[in-house]
Amino acid sequence: MLQARLRLLVAAIWAGSLWTVGYLAAPTLFATLSDRVLAGTIAASLFNVQAWLSLGCGAAMLVLLAVAGAGNRTASAGVNVGPVAAPRARRTGLLIVAAMLLGTLVVHFGVQPLMAELRAAAGPAGVMESAAKSRFGMLHGVSSGIYLIQSLLAGWLLLRQQ
Repeated sequence: MLQARLRLLVAAIWAGSLWTVGYLAAPTLFATLSDRVLAGTIAASLFNVQAWLSLGCGAAMLVLLAVAGAGNRTASAGVNVGPVAAPRARRTGLLIVAAMLLGTLVVHFGVQPLMAELRAAAGPAGVMESAAKSRFGMLHGVSSGIYLIQSLLAGWLLLRQQ
């Protein structure tokens, strides 16, 4: 029972952070600040913090799902351990968490550094005023697509918690 509640809490924190940063805070920055370079800098910082939170939540979910799996092995040995995740449901949860973590790793350690290089090379005028505008736009699109997939998976993960 406690493990199920912890999984729900971690899933809620993870999903909420993804949705808040990606669909509330970042768009609000660009809608509110007249300096788009500043808005982009702040948004990049928020996405950096969110990525580290995602890695922490993903690690916590992996541990909680592993403990639930150990409970299943104990339960099958005849020891009463209370409610535990069914093996198939646990496997699906593991796949969702793994896909979300993979998205975080690809974007945070692959795509974001490339975008940061382009921003730094563009200087104070901003990347949207530089020759790298189209490359930045392509990388931003890839990043946004992965983020959308993560956001949908987060909803699925959240709804699956009991």
